[in-house]
Amino acid sequence: MDMEALVDFNLVAAHGGFGRASRISERSKATLSRHVSELEQDLGVRLIERGSQSLRLTDEGRALHERTYGLLGEIQEAGEQIVLGASTPKGRLRVSAPVVFAHVALPRIGARFALAYPEVALEIVAEDRKVDPVEDGYDLVIRIDPSPDERLIGRRFLNDERLIVASPDVPRPPLATGGEQSHVKAVFLSATPLGAVWRMKSDNADEVVLKPEPILRFSSLLMVRDAVLAGAGAGLLPKLLVTDDIDAGRLVCWGTHAGPAVEIWALQSSRRLIGAKVRAFLEVMEKAFPARVFVRPS
Repeated sequence: MDMEALVDFNLVAAHGGFGRASRISERSKATLSRHVSELEQDLGVRLIERGSQSLRLTDEGRALHERTYGLLGEIQEAGEQIVLGASTPKGRLRVSAPVVFAHVALPRIGARFALAYPEVALEIVAEDRKVDPVEDGYDLVIRIDPSPDERLIGRRFLNDERLIVASPDVPRPPLATGGEQSHVKAVFLSATPLGAVWRMKSDNADEVVLKPEPILRFSSLLMVRDAVLAGAGAGLLPKLLVTDDIDAGRLVCWGTHAGPAVEIWALQSSRRLIGAKVRAFLEVMEKAFPARVFVRPS
């Protein structure tokens, strides 16, 4: 097999078309099409079914893509590390992160990284959809409480808590224990189920149960936070999102939610090596949370 043709075939297969592969790789569509045709002739099988508006992989094309794409990526990255030096982060680095974490933490982290590693072109995309690092072209994906995925590897790098907070102008209800519930006006996420209760840790180790009465619902935690700041009611929000407001006196923390800690993970495709630029980005993130629970890799 011609290796250049195989690389171009995998570009087309990974990005779902000649046009998108051409834009991302900056190679002409004609060159990509010619190399795919030559590869098909060499192997004696059709790899891609071409339609007027779209294309799809044949069974043979899908099998070839699955078995060679990750290997080619590792070969390329291994060569780059040898040529450039494993300790010298260079090139393009794309990171996908949840909207709230991206807005709260990553502008400052991104700025520090850019200043420390000027030879890396960093792009951070804030999105809440579930992305595939290979298909969507990401070197690193940050996820909150991710479900197990055999295609991804990584590490939990940060624990966070959920706090029950309110504006100082919102009266704090009497905190009953022993199973009794205290009612409070609240701002909810749209996805919060009806009848939800907030179980809050108390100083004497008993759980305090709050019965939130939703008066507003929003699709975004950022919107919930802003409404809570405006005095609409109490909110259950990540500590990362409200720490600055609590420190500045704009919000008051009533207590910590009794549920499990929020786990934030950094993940990448299991088919890729951990490159110097990814490792450097993780190190900058570690330094950005000196007062928080940073989980080092085992």
